Amino acid sequence: MAHGSGGEESYKLIEEVFYNNFNNEELLQQNDSTIVDEIKGKIAITTDSFVIDPIFFPGGDIGKLSVCGTINDLAVSGAKPLYITAAFIIEEGFQIESLKKIVKSMADTAKEAGVKIVAGDTKVVEKGRGDKIYINTTGIGEFTKERYELNMKNIRIGDKIILSGTMGDHGMCIMNEREKLDIESSIKSDCATLNTLTADIMSVSKEIKIMRDPTRGGVAGTLNELVNSGGKSMMIYEKDLPINEEVTSFCEILGIDPLYVANEGKLICIVSSCDAEKIINVIRSHSLGMDAEIIGEVVTGQRKALYIKTELGAMKILPMPQGELLPRIC
Repeated sequence: MAHGSGGEESYKLIEEVFYNNFNNEELLQQNDSTIVDEIKGKIAITTDSFVIDPIFFPGGDIGKLSVCGTINDLAVSGAKPLYITAAFIIEEGFQIESLKKIVKSMADTAKEAGVKIVAGDTKVVEKGRGDKIYINTTGIGEFTKERYELNMKNIRIGDKIILSGTMGDHGMCIMNEREKLDIESSIKSDCATLNTLTADIMSVSKEIKIMRDPTRGGVAGTLNELVNSGGKSMMIYEKDLPINEEVTSFCEILGIDPLYVANEGKLICIVSSCDAEKIINVIRSHSLGMDAEIIGEVVTGQRKALYIKTELGAMKILPMPQGELLPRIC
């Protein structure tokens, strides 16, 4: 508990763990607030909290996830991610070595993405009043000449829906780890930063209508949000959906539809049909988009809904997810 008291123990923790890893001139101002350079033009701001269980998993950990999730929310809005703040709520008794591993993971991920972690906070709660560690972040990004604002109001009938890669990897990885299913598997989380991929996409076309990262609720949940907000029906095609065979098997065993399973390193973009092929070729040339597919299109429907055409030719509506399919997934 002394590590959260604001005394000597707190100072040593901040110095040895956080300053040592998040080493940049903005953070090392050591003021109650960090002063950053002027940002010209419009800015994007996002905030998120991470409570995933387990905190370490194949492909990442809660630290990497918190940075990726924050960067991705900025990137898919069209902004260039610049800064992150991070607040830690740590349960008494949590191992310092585990904290160091998480913080290093955050630092490495941010550095790789060209983003700075510039401010933070640490609180310690009594044992039994938390679950190891929670992380809250805020991200700030800017709109440059190369990056423009995206608006779902620009979606038109005939626009194509692109998914940047296989779906459900993160959710099934977490499910296997948490529930101790003891099923031999090579599935790992797809946790990754998408800012370089979104930059590549926006550099070749001004016909990007909207981008989203399909996290909680998966592909179906995200597309349903766009249907409801944008007022246009959408059709996806089962035969075109990219999915790992192991993820398919896991979902069949557990009775879960992979369309509703969380992803942490994929994006959906809706683009004009005239630029769809050019855009998907750019995505496939990126290391995070090699399995990208055009999975559907914006259509005229008798009712505003998300439809799927099955491989057998049947058509049905995919509803919004209900209840908590996979809790503590991010």
